[in-house]
Amino acid sequence: MQKHHTIDSEDLPTNASENEHFQVVVDRAYSRRGFLKSGIGLSAALFLAGPLAVYADSNDKSSDEQPSSLLGFKAIPISTDDTIKIAAGYTAAVFAPWGTPLFADAPAWKADGSDDAAAQARQVGDNHDGIHFFPIDGSSTEGLLVLNHEYTTAENGDYIWLFGANGTKPWTAEKTAKAMNAHGASIIHIARNDAGKWEIRLDSRYNRRITASTEMELTGPAAGSDLLKTKADPSGTRVLGTFNNCGNGWTPWNTYLACEENFNNYFGTTSGKDTRNAAQKRYGLAAKSTDYRWEEFVDRFDYVKEPNESNRYGWIVEIDPFDPSSAPKKRTALGRIKHENAAYALSADKRIVVYMGDDQRDDYIYKFVSDGIYREGGDNSTLLDAGKLYVARFQDGKTDGDFMGMGEWVVLDKTANATLAGDTSFATQADVLVNTRLAADAVGATKMDRPEWVSVHPASGDVYVTLTNNDKRTAPDAANPRAANIYGQIVRWRETGGDAAATTFNWDIFVLVGNPVKYTDRDDSKSGSSNITIDNTFNSPDGLAFDKAGRLWIQTDGKYTNSGEYEGQGNNQMLCADPASKEIRRFFVGPKECEVTGITFTPDSKTMFVNIQHPGEAGESHWPDGGNSIPRSSTIIITKDDGGEIGT
Repeated sequence: MQKHHTIDSEDLPTNASENEHFQVVVDRAYSRRGFLKSGIGLSAALFLAGPLAVYADSNDKSSDEQPSSLLGFKAIPISTDDTIKIAAGYTAAVFAPWGTPLFADAPAWKADGSDDAAAQARQVGDNHDGIHFFPIDGSSTEGLLVLNHEYTTAENGDYIWLFGANGTKPWTAEKTAKAMNAHGASIIHIARNDAGKWEIRLDSRYNRRITASTEMELTGPAAGSDLLKTKADPSGTRVLGTFNNCGNGWTPWNTYLACEENFNNYFGTTSGKDTRNAAQKRYGLAAKSTDYRWEEFVDRFDYVKEPNESNRYGWIVEIDPFDPSSAPKKRTALGRIKHENAAYALSADKRIVVYMGDDQRDDYIYKFVSDGIYREGGDNSTLLDAGKLYVARFQDGKTDGDFMGMGEWVVLDKTANATLAGDTSFATQADVLVNTRLAADAVGATKMDRPEWVSVHPASGDVYVTLTNNDKRTAPDAANPRAANIYGQIVRWRETGGDAAATTFNWDIFVLVGNPVKYTDRDDSKSGSSNITIDNTFNSPDGLAFDKAGRLWIQTDGKYTNSGEYEGQGNNQMLCADPASKEIRRFFVGPKECEVTGITFTPDSKTMFVNIQHPGEAGESHWPDGGNSIPRSSTIIITKDDGGEIGT
């Protein structure tokens, strides 16, 4: 998730449709089951509703009496320090901060931030986010670490750290180029040395920077559409760059999925006039100038000069880290939204299924089901180019088992969906995919509280999603049980028959986040569900991932004031949950003003990689170098001191 000091575009809904909000559905589910009529508080009702619930009421202490067997570490308290904190028995080391040389001939990072654009193109980018470790020959000591560089911290046209004391005055083409080179992704060949320390193999042919100027291909049903053609690319199949890559995904054929999220923030105009069409407004393009100011020197970011350029962003980008000469592919079959991450599963008949959230208030949850079958060891290189895209509609009503509600996956297909077939605003399937949000509006998808990361349980196949917050909503609904939802929740669903390709599902709420430090009345929805305690309180769940043992790791990107509504919640953090008992423990806390994001493991689960993004975004951090240094986003390498698996 991208942040700015003053305005976060994810906080500003662009969905003006009258589609039902998830909170309305939740309210009906509560009413139907009689929770509120029976006098049981909202937080207890939420917790009891789950199919794996083990608590009797909101004051039950069974989590203390029967601690989870999955969670083998002792929880840690909150922190407001400008450093990282981790559970006892673990070590956390800083690795590959912004500006780290990626090649043997790359210049060392300048501590005053004065590196030029050419240097930045050969150094690790800024604001680390999604991350994945690809082992070489199955190794847990050598592999390719691929990570996103979501954005550079900018506000009102001023880049907070990228240019150091040099600042943005005057704003130049050279500074624009440096900013563009700080975005994208890094592919880093890493290995453990004889002393057990991870190092970058600077001479490796795999090392690669992908930036906002890297040549890429548009593939799939929308490639070649008139909506994707520009003056520079009349074919509509070639595009320059990727940026604002938030979370990520990966495939079982060892490719990386970079997810283009808040691409809208980079498109404005120097014309001084707001000439945006309805689709551009729905995707949130700036009316005039942008904070990033790329449009001042690069015409393709001016939507008046190039009205179709923004349509070429907002896609899932597939990258082959093991083929440095390959062009990244923007897979249009998966739809154009503000992608947070991508989580795959295999259907009963081995089709690839990709779950995705559109990270903006009142937007939707999607999944893609391929036409083709995944073949282990076979050629799966075009598997993401053909299939069906669906959007979720949540409902209350009769369910399988003790779930709160049911739901359906509505196909977004010009031929198969009668609503879209009769809608003349979508002439072809390419129109549906380029303007996925508008198609989802048209078919009545359920508005959600900012869907962020999605993760699939490795054994059960249950799917979990973080709904990070929505303080702009004025009325609750079924899966969003609070009006002004400042804390967020995690929702999960089970596909019918356990088949990822099913078109119906059952859902419930895994945790309703809250603050029992501030709100001690357990019947008050602000205190959260019963698995939220004064010892594990947090807000704004964001990053989410299962490890191979089935532990659910939860990362936060919320308010870190530690006061008012957020009293006692400290800096952003990473927690771990047991899906069966619903117990949650705090494992890690980041430095001041950061987001904790991105997570991956070595195959043996003995090394964990996470990212620290935008430390000091409000000027109060100098992490990791200390003193008066410029703060730098970095990767954190976590190991257990006894050499065991993380989380045990």
